[in-house]
Amino acid sequence: MGDTAPIRAEERFDEPGVASYLRDHLPDLCGTAPITFEQFPGGKANLTYLARAGDVEVVLRRPPLGPVAPGAHDMAREYRVLSVLYQVYPAAPRAHHLCQDPSVMGAPFVVMERRVGHVVREEWPVGLDAGNDFRRAVAENLVDALADLHMVDHGAIGLTSLGRPDGFVARQVGGWKDRWERARHEEVSAMDRLAARLGASVPAPQRAVLLHNDFKLDNTMLADDGAIVAVFDWDMATTGDPLVDLGTMLAYWGGGDSVSAFAAADSVVLGDVMGVAEITARYAARTGFDVSGADWYRALALFRIAVICQQIFIRYLRGQTTDQRFAGLGAMVPPMAEAALGLLSSGE
Repeated sequence: MGDTAPIRAEERFDEPGVASYLRDHLPDLCGTAPITFEQFPGGKANLTYLARAGDVEVVLRRPPLGPVAPGAHDMAREYRVLSVLYQVYPAAPRAHHLCQDPSVMGAPFVVMERRVGHVVREEWPVGLDAGNDFRRAVAENLVDALADLHMVDHGAIGLTSLGRPDGFVARQVGGWKDRWERARHEEVSAMDRLAARLGASVPAPQRAVLLHNDFKLDNTMLADDGAIVAVFDWDMATTGDPLVDLGTMLAYWGGGDSVSAFAAADSVVLGDVMGVAEITARYAARTGFDVSGADWYRALALFRIAVICQQIFIRYLRGQTTDQRFAGLGAMVPPMAEAALGLLSSGE
């Protein structure tokens, strides 16, 4: 579907070396055919490439260039989850192999199944129905895909020990506060106030589930009929409070009655067909979870998104990447923090 492009100059790697590695470690997939590489140009964090050997295509994912935050871009975690999750959650692509030797590609990487479909980012894909009814169906499918993930029996596929659900949300607040301190380049008082208020009001979880931990429209792939073909980016997957994922999806959703439309690439394509109240009601009906405290989790998600924007922006400021897409991310941090504070105030 034309979703790949030539590899950006600064993100090239030892292609003959990686091709040789793939032939040695995945002979059943790659065989002896010449292997060529292209890049999936979307996304702002992990680098994702297509490897093609004859009629066979696989996807390679590795962390971004430059130093990365501790615990972020965890390819081993992504492999652990995707090597088994496909068995019970069809939207999860199957992971075939993990390379932990950074000398091969410059960083650890995962080799996974290739899925084909449409990824929605800044604009609605050309050729995909843009009508209200179709987009409403996509919105419903997205909510259902999250609910179904949270209903997965992760213990049955060997993921019981993934993460530490006890105290998970409190650690999230503290962890993202620490990341903010390491990535900040100027004072943003709203971020400091937001961190303090979140830390003082952590809700008690109602259950521990398998979390994607970055669930949003542009981390999914759509079929022509609007079904969810795939859910990507599992390097932060863990177990914990399900409303963390719900809050993330709501924070990115934007549009309608969301206060965070500025943070949501999908706001113009789904926000007008399903608002926050409908999303939470549909999710609650499918899972049975209490969603009355969803605004707190939306605020946490906005805090996290703001920190991620700052982490990417500081890499740009330090010259660790020259990607011009990152130049404006720093300006998004203060308004997201203010929006999150507004959510916390509305729930008081």
